[in-house]
Amino acid sequence: MLFVGVDWAEDHHDVCVMAEDGMVLAKRRVPDSVAGIGELHELIAEHAEKDEEVVVGIEIDRGLVVWSLLEAGYEVYAVNPMASARYRDRHATSGAKSDPGDAKVLADLVRTDRHNHRPVAGDSELAEGVKRLARAHQSAIWNRQRQLNALRSSLREYYPGALVAFGGELASTDALAVLEIAPTPELGRGLPRSKIASALRKGGRQRNIERRPEEIQTALRAEYLEAPELIANAHGLVTRSTLTVIATFNAQIAELETALSEHFEQHPDAKVVLSLPGLGTVLGARVLGEFGDDRTRFSEAKSRKNYAGTSPVTKASGHSRVVLARFARNRRLGDACDQWAFCALTHSPGARIYYDQLRARGKTHRQALRQLANRLVGILHVCPERGVLYDELVAWPEDSELAA
Repeated sequence: MLFVGVDWAEDHHDVCVMAEDGMVLAKRRVPDSVAGIGELHELIAEHAEKDEEVVVGIEIDRGLVVWSLLEAGYEVYAVNPMASARYRDRHATSGAKSDPGDAKVLADLVRTDRHNHRPVAGDSELAEGVKRLARAHQSAIWNRQRQLNALRSSLREYYPGALVAFGGELASTDALAVLEIAPTPELGRGLPRSKIASALRKGGRQRNIERRPEEIQTALRAEYLEAPELIANAHGLVTRSTLTVIATFNAQIAELETALSEHFEQHPDAKVVLSLPGLGTVLGARVLGEFGDDRTRFSEAKSRKNYAGTSPVTKASGHSRVVLARFARNRRLGDACDQWAFCALTHSPGARIYYDQLRARGKTHRQALRQLANRLVGILHVCPERGVLYDELVAWPEDSELAA
């Protein structure tokens, strides 16, 4: 076997080729280009026998470099940078670090410890496309929420009437439409009811057109502490700018959601994923994209749960034993599983009973939700593997009997 460490960078890559006995056969720095990747493959070919297996260690699991290594038929391991840093400390305590040295560390790591690491999954192109779109859609939602939080904070400083008028619905089309035409308290007080109604219709409201404008007008014309006019006008300009950014995010989120739905519905596993309680098109696409569709990626349900971050971590030493939530996890997948468990409470009697039992045992809402998500991930592991749809009676046999 031949072991290769690739220390990836933006404009170049350091490569170390190592034999089974740990002897370094070659080292080279190649540019990040077609010619550079060609040099990398030529370097490996110079030392690889005809049927020799090539194992590669690299600190990323995606991108053009990784895809080129996979296409060449190499077994590629994506090593967490934290793990490679700890491995470096096993061999040197001086703290010295270099790119060629990191390439050697990666080659040595996959030579001796690759059984403790997961090879890069061979997901289909469709699953990878779903993952890209799902992540972009999720990032757009997170970024929009940051803008909404900034808007709320700004309104609290100079425009409390707007917060009273819209309360916890600042992200609604009503709030955005009215703030667009009245970004300052002075403009808000001067809004006639007809203009408010017109703005609400423009935002998409179809019901309560008579009552809602009156409520908004009353809230905007009430007495509040006011900032100086100059400061209020400056805040108003910032608010208009923020509203433009939010509107752009809204349009992009809608566009990405359409593309995500189209890609997800083409996937052969979509029907199985959508059969699970609490998973719709968007949430199901996130779960499928993050888990991937390579059947060999997770050897058992426990591995899938660990990757999702739903399974607990036990720290035991002597007489001490503590069970904690898993900190190192796929954050995007963890967020999706958390929402999945919450939605499942209203779509699955078995999930609801299981959650209530956990709460009765003293678990907090977060703990019970995480444990429910852990159970659901285990169910998800079985369904695609067996090619079967979700069955409430099979998933929750004891809880189904209680519900009956």
